[in-house]
Amino acid sequence: MKVTVCELPDNWTQDDTFWNALIHHLASAKSDLLVLPEMPFYSWITRSENIDFAVWDKSVSAHDVWIERLEELPVPMVALSRPVTLDECRLNQGIIWTRKDGVLPCHEKYYLPDEPGYFEAAWYHRGNGRFQAARVDGMTIGFMICTDLWFTDRAREYKTQQVDILICPRATPASTHDIWVPGGRAAAIVAGAFCLSSNFNGPNVPGEDFGGTGWIIEPERGAVQGLTDPQQWILTRDIDLSQARAAKQTYPRYVKE
Repeated sequence: MKVTVCELPDNWTQDDTFWNALIHHLASAKSDLLVLPEMPFYSWITRSENIDFAVWDKSVSAHDVWIERLEELPVPMVALSRPVTLDECRLNQGIIWTRKDGVLPCHEKYYLPDEPGYFEAAWYHRGNGRFQAARVDGMTIGFMICTDLWFTDRAREYKTQQVDILICPRATPASTHDIWVPGGRAAAIVAGAFCLSSNFNGPNVPGEDFGGTGWIIEPERGAVQGLTDPQQWILTRDIDLSQARAAKQTYPRYVKE
């Protein structure tokens, strides 16, 4: 199958320039799956530790509107995260949208940073703590939303669920650029799954930009099959899911707990 990752500026939804470029690329590449960054359809809201509930509601509404527009993209499946309010809890929820079935909620971000630019623990609640894989169109998919990636015991949980693909939507800074690809490689190796990630690029808070660098990483040795950059901000590669299924039987995945 063909998978697509990207990096996008925080304000990319202000007009349809990037949206139209996505449409053109996906049509040309004939991609099967697009991964978008973390909460991609509204300006990044956790820059300040002062919660503005009106801003939260605007972000939720903007995501609802743009998710309705996903049918404009010539791709059968899109993975992303979105802000939602459920049972009076504000959550960062990983979803898969398919042209056939619409929105499938898959995961609630559990590990939340709390620092300038990323006051997520203030803005929304921890998820339910379940890292439960989803079965979609014959594939098994798990989410590790941004900081979730660093808890590799969760990748091991996904290995036991026989995941084919790990989805990692991100909003990560340029100052930690050098640690994120190794983190994605580690998760891919531990889970024995392809790891796919998209991120924001460009300005975030004063003196701190988003780090870009979407990736496609294979499951056996964590080899990087492709990275985005500001010049090549959208990237498509062929992956073979049988590699993920075979990787479950090799070291270190076969070692018993």
